[in-house]
Amino acid sequence: MTAVNLNDLDSSTSLVEGLDSTKGSGPDKVFRWAAFGAGLMVLVILALITITTAQAAWPAFSVEYFTSATWIPSAQEFGMLGFLWATLLISFIGILLAVPVAVGIALFATEVAPRRLRRSITTVMDLLAAIPSVVFGLVGFYVLRAPAQDLFRWLGDVCAGIPILNRIFGEGSSGTSILMAGIVLSIMILPIITSISREVFDTVPRNDKEGALALGATRSEMINGVVIPHSLGGLTGAVMLGLGRAMGETIAVTLLIGGVSNPPITIDVLSASDAMPSAIARYLSESAGTYRAALIGLGVTLFIITMIINVLSRKVVGVFDRRIKGAA
Repeated sequence: MTAVNLNDLDSSTSLVEGLDSTKGSGPDKVFRWAAFGAGLMVLVILALITITTAQAAWPAFSVEYFTSATWIPSAQEFGMLGFLWATLLISFIGILLAVPVAVGIALFATEVAPRRLRRSITTVMDLLAAIPSVVFGLVGFYVLRAPAQDLFRWLGDVCAGIPILNRIFGEGSSGTSILMAGIVLSIMILPIITSISREVFDTVPRNDKEGALALGATRSEMINGVVIPHSLGGLTGAVMLGLGRAMGETIAVTLLIGGVSNPPITIDVLSASDAMPSAIARYLSESAGTYRAALIGLGVTLFIITMIINVLSRKVVGVFDRRIKGAA
């Protein structure tokens, strides 16, 4: 039988008694209630935002509002599907362009680059993440729009005779379009996804990586077999955070999407359109009555969609984490 050290029992018992004795202390109670109040305040603020905006938008809510793509304020016809489609489309383009580049930069910074270069990459990404969105919009409008106009025209001519592609890349003649807004959005969310991905890659256990290399795996095989599987949950969270930023972006999209008053549901990314945040920024100050309620309804819808994306992202991250722990 294993001998029991009475000194160890006494020390552990005294430790438990000491922790129990602090539960009723004044500072501990204050901290507990302060933390509870802070968490409750977040829920209260979210509830107030939802209630107040929903009340302001209620006069415009109807079945046609959520099922129609016809937006004609002069005829009191408000269907938000066109704005919703453009918002989702430019967000998808931004994520599609940004995620591979962001993950590549993060992998290079954590697994390949020398230490001095890693610091430079980290500094540059942090600086880019701090740049206001209006600056990206102005750069896109004054610097990228003119070259993009020629590129879009060439792309439309090349794809004119190719089925399906001729519908995706129509005859674009303007630099302001869905694709232009998506490109600038990808540049905007690139630093955020890169920074989070880099932090996630840094959490991969060093022993796992060195063990894979010791077994004869190449660096690329180690990344594909160890780093990426271990980081899937965090990468999913990074992508969802970038998606939320892209869906809520206003000024840059307002400058670059074209501003169509009645945006159609189209897959032509070279055509002009309008998104939900940009429509609110463009028309809210000159609206009244049901028109104003309809614009506020766009904000309510966008808020709900963003909350759903955040909840789903947490679910996905939890699934990946459980799989990793189960595999471990």
